[in-house]
Amino acid sequence: MDYKNILAKNLSEKTGLNLEEIEGFIEIPPKSDMGDFAFPCFRLAKTMKKAPNLIAEELKSTLNIDCVERIESLGGYLNFFIAKGNFSKEVIEKVISEKEKYGSCNIGDNKNVIVEYSSPNIAKPFHVGHLCSTAIGNSLYKILSFAGYNTIGINHLGDWGTQFGKLIVAYERWVDEKALENEPIKELLRIYIKFHDEAEKDPSLEDLARAHFKNLEDGCEKEVKLWQRIKDVSLVEFNRVYDLLNIKFDSLAGESFYSDKMESVVSEIKDKGILVESKGALVVELDEFNIPPCMIMKSDGATIYATRDLAAATYRQKTYDFYKNIYVVGTPQSLHFNQIFSTLKKMGKEWANDCVHVGFGTVRIGNKKLATRKGDVVLLEELLSESISRSLELINEKNPALDNKEDVAKKIGIGSVIFTYLKNNRERDLSFDWKDILNFDGETAPYVQYTYARGKSILKKAGDFSSTADYTKLNTTEEFELTKLISRFNETLLLSIEKYEPSIITRYIIDVAKAFNKFYNHCSIMNLEDDSLKMARLNLVVATTIVIKNGLSLLGIDTVERM
Repeated sequence: MDYKNILAKNLSEKTGLNLEEIEGFIEIPPKSDMGDFAFPCFRLAKTMKKAPNLIAEELKSTLNIDCVERIESLGGYLNFFIAKGNFSKEVIEKVISEKEKYGSCNIGDNKNVIVEYSSPNIAKPFHVGHLCSTAIGNSLYKILSFAGYNTIGINHLGDWGTQFGKLIVAYERWVDEKALENEPIKELLRIYIKFHDEAEKDPSLEDLARAHFKNLEDGCEKEVKLWQRIKDVSLVEFNRVYDLLNIKFDSLAGESFYSDKMESVVSEIKDKGILVESKGALVVELDEFNIPPCMIMKSDGATIYATRDLAAATYRQKTYDFYKNIYVVGTPQSLHFNQIFSTLKKMGKEWANDCVHVGFGTVRIGNKKLATRKGDVVLLEELLSESISRSLELINEKNPALDNKEDVAKKIGIGSVIFTYLKNNRERDLSFDWKDILNFDGETAPYVQYTYARGKSILKKAGDFSSTADYTKLNTTEEFELTKLISRFNETLLLSIEKYEPSIITRYIIDVAKAFNKFYNHCSIMNLEDDSLKMARLNLVVATTIVIKNGLSLLGIDTVERM
């Protein structure tokens, strides 16, 4: 039952205002003792030529709505208290009936939405910073799919660019072939760092690197062969991490995929008459957007990120006819994407408005910002392994007799790290603290997973319960607040889509877990003589576990039945 819509229809009939307008005005009060829904009458003061408090009193006396237990007027607000029994019955039975589909919808209507995420650079370690894009993008992929969109996940690998010229220079001068065979990424990182150290002493190395990359673009055999080898060994390491995170992609079309598609895009820009020369380079002026020019080609004729991103966006539009083309890339790249989208607009591409940059903050370990060129990285695989190891230690301490401890520790350890990345607004910087990540009492994955496991334990003890539930008896504040939260899963999903913000789902799950634990601590479940109340409370437990599991699934986190 859409309570907001029912209230809006009744208010519309009494006030003559537009139904959608009134529905938009209806609020959820900040405190439960102020009602379940509220309508501010200030909006009506001008048209009805009365004080808001008088309007509220007048409407209160004339409204009679079946699903509403009582109506109160307070300070110009009309507060509605929903009939608890019918509400609880409807919500709980809906959750139990829909199970893993509860909270989902079909607003996407199977429209194509592209989510580009993860996109690590070939030949560089998969470090903890990469998990921002990976976790946020994977969650958005799942959230959008849950809402009925046909979501296409693209891993736009950084497998092209001047850095490969640098690696070729470094390979020819300093590579240790045995080390490359045993630990390829570690050795590639070593010589990449050495290149930058040496280039500070001898800047001509940068020119040599650019020449090698130009040869790569031109298809020269030596450069292409080495590039392919570097890419292959990198993907082996990347895929090991993706398997650990249980993350899949629909496409691995990296930057190199668009190397033969850039010429047509550059030609189109030329034909539009918007490509101009600037200090030997070719650029698109973007003065009308109040941003710097977008460079299309360097003075030596080499392409850059922008050229490839323009080719990629054009290819995606032709291939997928996307409804949205979402780039989950760090906030420092905001100007770059502004330039790309503005260039597409200047090219006359109306679909440029459907391209979205979803930015995120930086990751710090302690107070240190990560920098690959300087070797200041923490490998993601090492972080995940450390989290799994610490989780196993906690399990051995708290529940040493637990079955499948290693599997449980893996789910808790990986889930804890992902949860940490998705807990707060994505644009905030993230700093790691193990005490927070694996805290069973804080706003963490272990807290939520333990709440889920507690619910499943209650249900296991209850066994086969088949009595008739009387939902009118769920009349405590704790029961009703939990039920109301459960009912808001879908609207939470829609808000997270509107803002491209997985943390909205994360915070919601935390709130559900907190509400469940309040209910658990205040309301007896198993030791009840009243079977109809016991059954109603057990069904509320079932509904809660379904919502937590569905919510964690949208974040890419597994649940555990026991902890």
